[in-house]
Amino acid sequence: MNVFLTLVLAVQMLSALGMIAMILIQHGKGADMGAAFGSGGSGSLFGASGSANFLSRSTAVLAAVFFACTLLLAYFGNLRPASSGSVLERGAVTAPAPAPVASGAQQIPSGVAPAPAAAVPAPASAASGAAQIPTK
Repeated sequence: MNVFLTLVLAVQMLSALGMIAMILIQHGKGADMGAAFGSGGSGSLFGASGSANFLSRSTAVLAAVFFACTLLLAYFGNLRPASSGSVLERGAVTAPAPAPVASGAQQIPSGVAPAPAAAVPAPASAASGAAQIPTK
């Protein structure tokens, strides 16, 4: 299955590049009017009117191949086995428990220094920017 998807992707890329080349080779509608008044635009590689038919048909074929490959890639891309849960649930990381909040009476400022709470261990990660400034 993986080889098939790689093959379809390669065909899609080649058809896209071929379409770009075919579209850039084609002349616009205004180029035909210049040929009607005697400019040198009519002496092209495919003849006076043959380039429009050949290039437009080959562009249409390459566009059909490109869209078919796109539909195949979209179809086979959705055939993966369904997993339980969503992407957000699989990537969820549990957050650490928040620190206990002091009660209302403990939050009132007073002239007496509050009693120290239970010792909280320092985090293992790097300190904040202010703590990293060396002192003399």
